[in-house]
Amino acid sequence: MSSQSAGILLYRKAGNQLQIFLVHPGGPFFKNKDLGAWSIPKGEFTDDEEPLAAAKREFEEETGKKVDGDFIELNPVKLKSGKKVYAWAVEGDIDHEAIVSNLFEMEWPPKSGKKQAFPEIDRAGWFEADEAKLKINIAQAAFIEELAARV
Repeated sequence: MSSQSAGILLYRKAGNQLQIFLVHPGGPFFKNKDLGAWSIPKGEFTDDEEPLAAAKREFEEETGKKVDGDFIELNPVKLKSGKKVYAWAVEGDIDHEAIVSNLFEMEWPPKSGKKQAFPEIDRAGWFEADEAKLKINIAQAAFIEELAARV
């Protein structure tokens, strides 16, 4: 079975501009990557977990912030890996410089036998929709396009 993720596309309006909140994955593999590396805050969930509840949980784990409001269910996308990503858009505003992400542990450097902890998310930012579509993983750009058409 392919894995599945759920996430939150947080947005705000600045005048007539749509701004999108994105997060950048932490750890050594993404350290020098920018375009196409960002994502909505999201994470995997199991079949016995309600997807929107998982999306809210993942948002809080990755940013340290709770999110609530009138959620707009977006059409799921399928990544090259086969993973299906479910997303909900919600209007809100958080300080992107005040996020606090959970940590993950991995062997680093490779084959060293040493474990290091890294933040799951090393930074976040607000981007105008066109820039966000360049920054986000290409498959997830569909979420931004759908949101822009709906709001």
